[in-house]
Parts: sequence; C-alpha cells; structure tokens
Amino acid sequence: MHNPVQKKIRLGFFIAFSVIIAASFFSYLVTKNLLDNATRLNRAIEVSRRLETIVKQLKDAEAAIRGYNLTNDSSFLRPDMEERSNRIADEYHALRRITAGNPRQQEHLDTLRRLLDIKYAQLRVGARRDTPRKEKQSVTEGERIMERIERRVQAMMHIENAQLHEKAELFRFFSAIWVPVIFISSLVAILIGIYSYITLTREFRLQLHIESKLKSYQRDLQQNIMLLNKSNQELEQFAYVASHDLQEPLRKISTFSDRLQVKYREQLPPDASQLLDRMVVAVSRMRVLISDLLAFSRAGRTAPESVAAVDLSQLLQNVLSDLELSLQEKNAVVNAAELPVVEGNATNFQQLFQNLLANAIKFAHPDRRLAINITCQLLKGKEINVIKENRWEDTFCRICIEDNGIGFDQAYAERIFLIFQRLHGVSEYSGTGIGLAICKKIVDSHQGFIMAYGYPDKGATFVIILPLKQKK
Repeated sequence: MHNPVQKKIRLGFFIAFSVIIAASFFSYLVTKNLLDNATRLNRAIEVSRRLETIVKQLKDAEAAIRGYNLTNDSSFLRPDMEERSNRIADEYHALRRITAGNPRQQEHLDTLRRLLDIKYAQLRVGARRDTPRKEKQSVTEGERIMERIERRVQAMMHIENAQLHEKAELFRFFSAIWVPVIFISSLVAILIGIYSYITLTREFRLQLHIESKLKSYQRDLQQNIMLLNKSNQELEQFAYVASHDLQEPLRKISTFSDRLQVKYREQLPPDASQLLDRMVVAVSRMRVLISDLLAFSRAGRTAPESVAAVDLSQLLQNVLSDLELSLQEKNAVVNAAELPVVEGNATNFQQLFQNLLANAIKFAHPDRRLAINITCQLLKGKEINVIKENRWEDTFCRICIEDNGIGFDQAYAERIFLIFQRLHGVSEYSGTGIGLAICKKIVDSHQGFIMAYGYPDKGATFVIILPLKQKK
C-alpha cells in the first residue's frame, strides 16, 4: 500500500475513533445524568411517601383520640399510641438513612424529631383514661404542633422537589446536546467508513493490477534468465573451444619460428631477424592472453556441491609459498593477520589471493622495499554500507590488502576491474588486463564485494568483503 494512502486511511480512522470516543463520552454523561436523575426521583418519591406516612399516622392518631374523647369508646385507641409511635419512628429512621448525604434535610429531621416527641407526649396524654377532661381538651392544642410538623414536612418535600427539578434541567441540557452529537458523530463515522471502503477497494484493485504485472514481469524475467544462462553457457563454451582451438595454430607458429631461428638465423638479414623476434614475443603474449581468457571463463563457478568451509589463513600461506620467488626478487615483506574460515570454493579463493598479491608484486615501487599488509575484521551486515538490509544480521569478514607500490589514480578505481582494461602500457608492465576482472568475478559469485583505493606513488588498497556463510 502506498504511503500517502496509508496516511489518509490512518488519519480517517483516527478521526473516526476520536469522534466515537467523544460520542461515547457524551453518551456516558447523558446516561450517568439519567441514572442520577432516576435515583434522585426515586429518593424524592421515597422521602415524600415516608413523610406522608408520618403525617398520616399522626392525623390518624389525632382522629382516634378525638373519637375516644367524644365516645369514650376504647376501640378508637386500637392500635394503641405506642404502636403508632413505633411505626412513625421506623419511617423517621428510614428518612434519616435516605437523606444522610443532605445536611439541610438532616437539620429538618432534627427539628421534626423534637416536634414528634412533643406530639407523642400529647397523644399519650389524650389516650389515657384517667386524664382530666381539661387536660383532654388541651390535647386539641396539639394542632399547632401538627401544623408545624406539616410545615417542616412541606419544607423537606420542597427541597427534594428543587433538587429533582435541578437534575431534570441538567438532564434536558445533556439530552439536547446528545442527540446532535450522536447524529453528527454517526454521520462522520459513516462518511469515513465509506471513504475508507472506496480507498481500500481502489488500493486493493491497484494491488491486484500490480501483482498481475509483477507475475507477468516475473515470467518474462524467468524467460530472460533462462535465455541469458543459455547464452552464457554458449559463450563460455565458445570461449573455451575458441581458446583451445587457437592454441594449436599458436603452437605451430611458435614451432616454425623456433626452427627458423635455429636453422636460418645466420642467413637472415638483420631486419628479418628482428621481425622474427617480434613475432615470437607476440605469439608468447597471445598464448598468455588465451590462457587468461580461459581462466576468466572458468572463474566464479560456484556450484552448490563445490562450496565448503575454507581456512583463508592456510590458503594464504599456500599462495605466499607459490609466490615465494617473486617476493624474494622484490625483497618484499608480508604482514598477514589471522583470517577466518569462510564458506566458498577453495580454488577460486586461491586464484583471488594469488592475483591480488601478484598484482602488488608487479606494481612494486622501484625506489623502496615492497611491503604488503593484510588485515581482517569481522563485522555485522548493518555495519557495512554496501550490505542490503535483508543481510544486516549476517556476519562478514572485511579483508584489506594494502601495498606501498606505485598506486593509481582513484578515478580509475572502477575501470581496473573491467576485462582487458590496463592503466599502463605493455612495455612498462606485463599482463593482459584480466587478473582483476577475474578477482571481481570470483568475489561477486561468492555474494561479496571488492573495492580498490589508489594513491598515486604511495600505494593501493584492495578491500574484499565476504560473508562467512553463503546464503542459499
């Protein structure tokens, strides 16, 4: 998926998520307020019911006493005042519990408690048989206390109704906000969902198209690879056959020229003898060129069965032993560090080191003793700039072969690895210009890298980077 599309979809989902969170928060506030309002309503109803029960019980008690005073019929006193007082006390304690969080209501209940105590005393006096008539008549004065109780009850009910009204107003406010918020958030979420669906559908179709193209390209690439492999095989076969067939006429030319020099050298004029010498040199160079061309065609062939663990330190000692005479001629000194064990083709690695060291010997500076320093580092792929990300966790060895020879201009660092490319004339330094091309081919075939750094008249450094394990 393309990055701009990913950013748009992420932004859309972030907005939709934010809208849903905001809507959920408002819904929570509305629901909480609704539950609080319902709780407040239930409490107000409960308080009102119990207050009404208290008032009713008191009025029933007064009515019973009046009936008893008028008729002296004790049936009016059933249930008795003590039982009525207990019922009122139960309602009072329930009110205490219900209004525990409201200080004003608690104050009203304290006052109501005192009034109820006075009223209880009056009711008990009026219910006694031995109460003098004058005292019984004084019970009617309890109506004043009853009025005060009713006023206190009305005050308490007014407080409950005021709080209920306040909660109802807050609920209406949240309800008025909640409906448009839910509508807008739902609309935004639907629009974002539609946009995301359209975008994802378009991206999915694009991915299908890309996958179809990639499959087509892969088929074409497979065919091209097959054709390229076939062409390479044919070219290698042609190079091998052509080089092999060219050696036969060269041998004849070399044989005939040797016979001419032995048999007729004294009879040839000086110019003819000189031409014959030049022909012999050209034949010798041609033979070396064909031999190097064959070596190049064979270099870098790393079949899976030929890959094995190679001790580069031991291999380097073998190469130095082969080049011992050349090193002695240059009075060279070689300082070599310990090299690791690397997976690869031993023959190819030997050819690689032999070509690089022979190159250092060939281009030794005439005015100073040749010194070759070989160092090695083990590094992770992420520590090497040229390694791709998929191999950052693999271990690589970085081998540096440094000499103090004539060096070269850094501008030619890439050119020297091309086949038949030379920086010096044949008359100055021998060679065919294939040695370093063979080195690059060997390193490439082992999933590695080779770089050259030149310093004119100071020396050169060749850096080889090889993985310790060959990736299948």
